[in-house]
Amino acid sequence: MTNASTKPFKIGNHVMDNRVVLAPMAGICNSAFRLTVKEFGAGLVYAEMISDKGIVQKNEKTLSMLYIDERENPLSLQIFGGEKETLVEAAKYVDQHTSADIIDINMGCPVNKIIKCEAGARMLLDPNKIYEMVAAVVDNVKKPVSVKMRTGWDEEHLYMVENAQAIERAGGSAVAVHGRTRVQMYEGHANWDLIRQVKEAVNIPVIGNGDVNSPQDAKRMLDETGVDAVMIGRAALGDPWMIYRTVEYLESGLLKPEPTVQEKMDICLLHFDRLVALKGENIAVREMRKHASWYLKGIRGNGTARNKINQTESAQELRDYLRYFAEESSKEYEEVKSIVI
Repeated sequence: MTNASTKPFKIGNHVMDNRVVLAPMAGICNSAFRLTVKEFGAGLVYAEMISDKGIVQKNEKTLSMLYIDERENPLSLQIFGGEKETLVEAAKYVDQHTSADIIDINMGCPVNKIIKCEAGARMLLDPNKIYEMVAAVVDNVKKPVSVKMRTGWDEEHLYMVENAQAIERAGGSAVAVHGRTRVQMYEGHANWDLIRQVKEAVNIPVIGNGDVNSPQDAKRMLDETGVDAVMIGRAALGDPWMIYRTVEYLESGLLKPEPTVQEKMDICLLHFDRLVALKGENIAVREMRKHASWYLKGIRGNGTARNKINQTESAQELRDYLRYFAEESSKEYEEVKSIVI
């Protein structure tokens, strides 16, 4: 098989180790999560989208979202906004005050509160505005600028080729394309053929996103669309091994085994410790509940475990229960294995 991961993948002057990218996911992709995924081999990680107005107004919570651990790089930091002036000011702040390697502009978020700000997927209806916004940011920062977008607003307004060409003309260094429309939200199937059309229409790197749920999907997307890299989002939730297994599969064609329960709980605990260090115990416990449920997915007895985790109040209580669950699950596995043998 062709060694898909060895083809050079660059954004600006930044060369990625491989062609597997972590998607920006709102409320998920903070430094604790990104670093954990990065250590499983992601060539590039994206930070969750950050409000341009929050940055410009120096909102304390917003500025805390700009934190980057040096071990995460290369990293793309994503901002959103519907007004050129504030988007440029926010980009300049990111350019001058963070260690992000790439500044990404969100033009794909489908949720109403972002759309009402004339930001996110709202921009997909106007290639001229896209050009103006990207050109203004590019002219005011030193870091390379990219855009993450969707194929279009709906099936009647699929301007992905025009929009990608506008990004390229404006000086954008890369574009990531989610193969769904705004109307689809996160439902239905991603249209990889539309991603292929974007790749064929521009010379800047194109990252394909949508329905990459296995290492084989990643290989198929690279082969069918010709994209420069694949972006993995929801499939990595509670499963950073998806990143590792995909990188390995693209390099060797071999599928590495799924993690054991003990391995899952060990990484879950590491992730949690990082979240506590980043946000403090109270917030970390609340946020880790959803992550823990993702780590538990597919493990026997996870329903009872999720209920217990959702009732935990302290970091120690959560740690103790995760260790207990791992120990009990491992015992059960050994008992079943001895019977089979």
